[in-house]
Amino acid sequence: MLNSLIKVVDRVFPAGIAHAHCDIPCGIYDPIGAKIAAQTVQKMVMRIQALEEGADHAAFANTLARYISVKEQHADVCKNELDILWHDYFRPEHVEQNPDIHSQIWNASKLCSKNKQTVDLDAAKELVATVDKIAAIYWATKNVEYKDELAEVRFGA
Repeated sequence: MLNSLIKVVDRVFPAGIAHAHCDIPCGIYDPIGAKIAAQTVQKMVMRIQALEEGADHAAFANTLARYISVKEQHADVCKNELDILWHDYFRPEHVEQNPDIHSQIWNASKLCSKNKQTVDLDAAKELVATVDKIAAIYWATKNVEYKDELAEVRFGA
């Protein structure tokens, strides 16, 4: 009975075809997640490099392990956020306007991996800068100028 009713409703009110370029409404896409994750990676590298081993080796090892864990988790978060932008947000016309977006995101993903493997402040700073470039491209697609005026204050960029 229900199937018959659905068929009748479908004939009377046929569903239109929805066209979308992404999985979900564009209003939720934002590079801020990648930016925060990249900055967290950088902050953890800075903390690891500043960490000094004292008399309590167990406390040192625990703190170091926690910093490393957070650094690696946020490198993964950054990579995932960039992947979502690349696969779900950027459309062919964005690539036409920014032909290097593919290499920018590829480079940022490689930097995420490098930051998981190493404790390299230059690599962490490069990751933040690369994410900033991608964020600028993202915001340009919305006709918004992206500026991170606090980057120099926070990280001495």
